Amino acid sequence: MSIRSLLHIIGVVVAAVGLSMLAPAVVALIYREWAVAAQLALAALVTAGIGLAARHTFDTPRRLSTREGFAIVGLSWFVISVAGTLPYLFTGEIASFTNAFFETAAGFTTTGASIVPDPAELSHGILFWRALTQWLGGMGIIVLSIAVLPLLGVGGVQLARAESPGPTPDRLTPRFRETAKRLWLVYVGFTVVEIVLLWLGDMTLFESFAHSFTTMSTGGFGTDVASLGAFSAYAQWVVIAFMVIAGASFALHYRALRRPAAYLDNSELRIYLGILVAAAVVATLGTWGGPVAATVRDAVFTVVSLVTTTGFATVDFGAWPVALEILVLGLFFVGGMAGSTGGSVKPYRLGVLYEASRADLRRVIHPRGVFVVRLGKDPVPDEIVESVQSFFLLYMFAFMTSTLVMGILESGLGVGLDLVTSASAVASSLGNVGPGLGAVGPTSNYLVVHDTTKWLLSFLMILGRLELFPVLLLFTRELWRK
Repeated sequence: MSIRSLLHIIGVVVAAVGLSMLAPAVVALIYREWAVAAQLALAALVTAGIGLAARHTFDTPRRLSTREGFAIVGLSWFVISVAGTLPYLFTGEIASFTNAFFETAAGFTTTGASIVPDPAELSHGILFWRALTQWLGGMGIIVLSIAVLPLLGVGGVQLARAESPGPTPDRLTPRFRETAKRLWLVYVGFTVVEIVLLWLGDMTLFESFAHSFTTMSTGGFGTDVASLGAFSAYAQWVVIAFMVIAGASFALHYRALRRPAAYLDNSELRIYLGILVAAAVVATLGTWGGPVAATVRDAVFTVVSLVTTTGFATVDFGAWPVALEILVLGLFFVGGMAGSTGGSVKPYRLGVLYEASRADLRRVIHPRGVFVVRLGKDPVPDEIVESVQSFFLLYMFAFMTSTLVMGILESGLGVGLDLVTSASAVASSLGNVGPGLGAVGPTSNYLVVHDTTKWLLSFLMILGRLELFPVLLLFTRELWRK
């Protein structure tokens, strides 16, 4: 493990984050927010300067081992979450470092949990920065570096294995750099199409950019306290369509551009769409009673937003009947497809767990039988089954342990949040969803949470975004042993 090489690459990533701060500075200039533009430019200068200093000070890596790839990814997301606080702190629009870190972590991890009471009170420059952090984090700041900077080309596979939001990175070409570029082209293409469609509705060009960034990243940061409830039915249906797209595999989208039948051949896509349809039907029936069009639209929007871990809202689903609140909490544990920008467990793993359970039940009846776990027509290797089971066990352990810790902390610190609030906040943060239930529901925010607990939830956001292992490995001796 070469610490100097790690610092070199992390410096490159920090420099990239710093340069990205120039975009909101330009937006601030367009809206004549002169002071904000200057403060954002200063934040960009400081961040990029620190990153470039680290890049030039420490050794250029010749190759990366798998351990170094995991270490770089795990450390990078914490470092960029610190670096991303500077625009908030320099402008003073979020004065507390704890709150600024929470907002930044929620941005880069595409969680969408926020401590901002009313986004409309923020400057255009900061609103754009919030949206941009989610858009960059959606496909992964590390993958962006692989696609753009040849310096990381040799170690790209190791970085991608650690960062890819799914069980295994789906390579479209033998060289991962080319794969990353193609994924980004698809990502950018869908974003541009959504911007145009939203602009044709009742959104301004700025609102179209902001919401397209946070839709395609399945992030959920908005520009209004009412989230998507502040916009027309047309805008909501457009966002629904693109949330479904963002929750599917981008590698699958790329293949389908050449061969549309690729969608029909994908077993995980069938699971994903099946969960969406079934949950939407249940939610529609459970909220039946008002205008039909609005009832259906709100139920579909909520289900798609939660399953894809986007976190937008058009209604207060925290006020739904208790049975539907249980459904809502369950949807926190689904997530988008492997290879999407969504978080949580993912339909692929849920499908493997279901099929593995069926095989185990058959083995009880036929102890000498040989049963192959299949997802669709494809057999799933035993090592993948074991990996999925291990991941799910760790995921649920992290959820239960963190819920207990949050409850103890909040009680000891005199806040006293109820179990529904604590459990949903943990599940939402770990699954990168955003809003929870109770005091952190879609009509509220995370200001009610104590500062100490915000650090726990910020850690869980990064833990969930990187799918546990790159973060947990940072705390093992084996990763750092020479």
